[in-house]
Amino acid sequence: MNTSYMGEDYIVIKALENGVTIIGLTRGKDTKFHHTEKLDKGEVMVLQFTEHTSAMKIRGYAEIFHKFGTTISGEPSNKKG
Repeated sequence: MNTSYMGEDYIVIKALENGVTIIGLTRGKDTKFHHTEKLDKGEVMVLQFTEHTSAMKIRGYAEIFHKFGTTISGEPSNKKG
């Protein structure tokens, strides 16, 4: 186990439209995709950074709640274009 790991950072993602993708990225020498999830409108996922997960990529229109506040990713698909 990585003794320098300072975990316990959670984020909550609420999908504001169907098809929001969450991609977990690995920690270590080479960053790689290790997990993906898809959320539909209204679904909520609680995530934690771990010894193995150092970053998350959120694709789509979603509200992200974290210790620094709230962030909106993407834009409504009916507003694109």
